Amino acid sequence: MRIRVAGRAVYLTDGGRPFEPDMPAVVLLHGAGMDHSVWSLPARWFAHHGYTVCAPDFPGHGRSEGPPAATVADLADWSMAVLSELGASVACVAGHSMGALVALESARRHPDRVSALALFGAAPAMPVHPNLLEAAAERPTAAAAMMTEWGHASAARLGGGRNPGMWMTGGALRLLARAPAGTLHAALALCNAYEEGPAAAAAVTMPTRVISGSDDRMTPARAGRKLSLAIPGAVFEEIPECGHMMMTEAPEQTLRAVRTAFDAQR
Repeated sequence: MRIRVAGRAVYLTDGGRPFEPDMPAVVLLHGAGMDHSVWSLPARWFAHHGYTVCAPDFPGHGRSEGPPAATVADLADWSMAVLSELGASVACVAGHSMGALVALESARRHPDRVSALALFGAAPAMPVHPNLLEAAAERPTAAAAMMTEWGHASAARLGGGRNPGMWMTGGALRLLARAPAGTLHAALALCNAYEEGPAAAAAVTMPTRVISGSDDRMTPARAGRKLSLAIPGAVFEEIPECGHMMMTEAPEQTLRAVRTAFDAQR
């Protein structure tokens, strides 16, 4: 599905059913250098179980027109503008990695528009290693390889996929490597620069679930737990034997976690 926001083309998936603004809405926000496809299972499940779904490609990612956003705050406002363009006023919002920061900031900046949060692979601050930032700027293929290696637990790097015939690390590498020039670096840089996490966490008033992989080397589970403790009333969940890419490493557990976070709000 394609819409226009601020004069630029935006691509989003609706999970297989047209977006209906009068239904309970779910917004799914992807991570740096990725696109809507990482949310395929949750998007389809919610769209066929009483919700309407919006999983957009961020500016400069996937099929959405660039340029990439400069700050997490810009992406938070953009995400709410996408929701407005679709005719909806309130949504449950899930985000992964960079998308989790955007979801968190959306809740702070637009508290009347976010009814529940599910934050995957998130922390109060998400600094990016200088070597990865440099590679993303100068050698994006190498940066994609680094993220793929660091982002998966050992089982995923040795096979272990839940879908027969699918190659988890190979799929992640292809997804990251095909990002338009400059997109991955811009996305990692805005994560690295984001310093508002503690203040945003303290301001959250809606039900929140923070989900971490036990073997996440990019955003360790201890950092996810720290974020959950900073959010009033938040629930922390740890997915065992899982890295940062939980949507492909542990698809059933990921879906169950986001369903638990959102079903009570319908």
